[in-house]
Amino acid sequence: MTGSRTARVAQEMQHEVARILQQEFKDPRLGFVTVTRLDLSKDFSHARVLYSCLGDGQARALSQAALAHAAPYVRSLLKKRFRLKVIPVIEFRYDESIAGAIEIERVIQDMNRESPP
Repeated sequence: MTGSRTARVAQEMQHEVARILQQEFKDPRLGFVTVTRLDLSKDFSHARVLYSCLGDGQARALSQAALAHAAPYVRSLLKKRFRLKVIPVIEFRYDESIAGAIEIERVIQDMNRESPP
């Protein structure tokens, strides 16, 4: 098998957190959220879940509040699904890299439109 155990567990947890948020967590504040990455500490005590969401700043703030509220619930479900001694404390953070990539793409397209052929 390739990769470290931490990386494999982080990948499996990322898929499971995404599944939980998509299928089992029902909160009207939660918008269309995509889990982009899960960073797991080497001792499995902390997990930072990075997500992106559609909408403006207000939609992002509502989604962040819903996810912060959901963190203990998500952790309890992970505890049932993973056979680990330590289940990480979950922290949700907005992934700025997606918005940055979209902005860079927009700037490049604007530059291409303005340059003469």
